[in-house]
Amino acid sequence: MMAFGLVLGLVLLVAGGDLLVRGSVGLAKRFGLSELLIGIVLVGFGTSTPELMTSVLAARDGLSGIAIGNVVGSNTANILLILGLSALIFPLKVEPAALLRDGPANALAVGAVAVLAFTGVIGPVAGALLVAGLIAYLVITYRMERNAHTPSAEMHRAEAEAVTAQPWFDSLPALLVMALGGLATILAGAHFLVNAAVELAQSLGVSDAVIGVTIVAVGTSLPELVTSVIAALRRQSDIALGNILGSNIFNIFGILGVSAMIAPLAVPPELMALDLWALIGATALLLITCMTGWRICRREGALMLVAYVGYMVLIARNALA
Repeated sequence: MMAFGLVLGLVLLVAGGDLLVRGSVGLAKRFGLSELLIGIVLVGFGTSTPELMTSVLAARDGLSGIAIGNVVGSNTANILLILGLSALIFPLKVEPAALLRDGPANALAVGAVAVLAFTGVIGPVAGALLVAGLIAYLVITYRMERNAHTPSAEMHRAEAEAVTAQPWFDSLPALLVMALGGLATILAGAHFLVNAAVELAQSLGVSDAVIGVTIVAVGTSLPELVTSVIAALRRQSDIALGNILGSNIFNIFGILGVSAMIAPLAVPPELMALDLWALIGATALLLITCMTGWRICRREGALMLVAYVGYMVLIARNALA
């Protein structure tokens, strides 16, 4: 039953996220919003909704380890696992202008998590400040790319176009059903996933934080995994990299911020001992790799994957010690 709950939760999260994004983008187009704004806000927010709902439900239930571990683990997996795999498929080109904007934003987000984590508790005020940081980032990004025809601006427009609903689902009632149905499906998936994760942690005798940074984190990152791998297979490397950079910013500023506003999040000691440092190291590796030749080659992608495997081994060893 526990395994069924995990699988069902993950399937519902992925399916619901796709429905929500397609329905929301369709509604936004019906009301005349620009494709750039849709790509920056709705697509970015929509693909992070599985992480959001999972962390929010965990925070509401007092499961700080899952709420924080989901964000920290997802960001680490996004870099080392998803980008590593994408670069192994096809080397990722880095657009300097986009990196100069999103790179510091990622570093600032990770720095904010580190500072807040060392206080021991991430409370509602800190959560509100994180959400304010996300709003500032979205405003700056939109202003920079509003009248631009840079690769990153075109990427955001292409993201909006790629998730448009099929013509036979383009009526207003159908789009509303898709958006609301997707949201309901995500909520159900998050419920099953959180309950199964708690049951798994109890059966293995490990903390919920360990399950949060591993199974839950990787599971809720499946939309990013699918998007980035497909982009790499199509040799659309800017989309693969931009998807991860944007997702990591949303995860910390948006998801962790909203979760902390729901309920104060106590930072588990095991996250401080290993997982936070893994995220800091992964982010530093990503930024350094991106700036050396403005590309992530296959060798560097393989290094990221090896680092992620090593990280998982350390988690398992510490949990079973």
